[in-house]
Amino acid sequence: MKLVVAADPHAAAAERLAAAAEAGGNVFLSGGSTPRRAYELAAEADWSRAAVWFADERCVPPDDERSNYRLVRETLLARARPEVHRVLGELPPEEAAARYDAELEGVPLDLVLLGIGEDGHTASLFPGSPALEERERRAIAAPPGLEPFVERVTLTFPAIAAARSVVFLVTGAGKAEAARAAFGGGGDVPAARARASAGENVAILDEAAASLLDV
Repeated sequence: MKLVVAADPHAAAAERLAAAAEAGGNVFLSGGSTPRRAYELAAEADWSRAAVWFADERCVPPDDERSNYRLVRETLLARARPEVHRVLGELPPEEAAARYDAELEGVPLDLVLLGIGEDGHTASLFPGSPALEERERRAIAAPPGLEPFVERVTLTFPAIAAARSVVFLVTGAGKAEAARAAFGGGGDVPAARARASAGENVAILDEAAASLLDV
């Protein structure tokens, strides 16, 4: 894992998103408050040959304020015009996951942008979740581990392992302990296991999030 401590981590993440988009890649995005600014900055790039996918989604309608798709629509898609493959969160979780898993067959994961929760989860792979044990499917239904307590659809570890590039964006002192567990070596949290097996792995952090790491 390459660690990058950036004065403006959102701009650094946006540069990587923009490069993948302009290369015509399949770009997998995450939700939460952290990547919002990165998406707004990345929207200035040419996304016309790119495809946007989702690392995970809450099982809510696309207009719901908890929807990851809605976040991406309001930030990146407001200006950019990529091909979009959203998780159908309005469907029952198992059906939504099965459809997404089938749609992912044969799709190269060029860049997967992930975050970290204070509990060390990434995507919707929470500590203790049965989703951590999946070894075959690319996307599955998963129970919530934190607010909002709605069912999820998430990429699995095997799907993430097949990515060409996995990029973590982590900011704030509240994520420092989780960042140490995920990137400091020896941590037993889901984010420590989310790696591209043969591709690039990079974590972009601000100084606060990196304060407990040896960088």
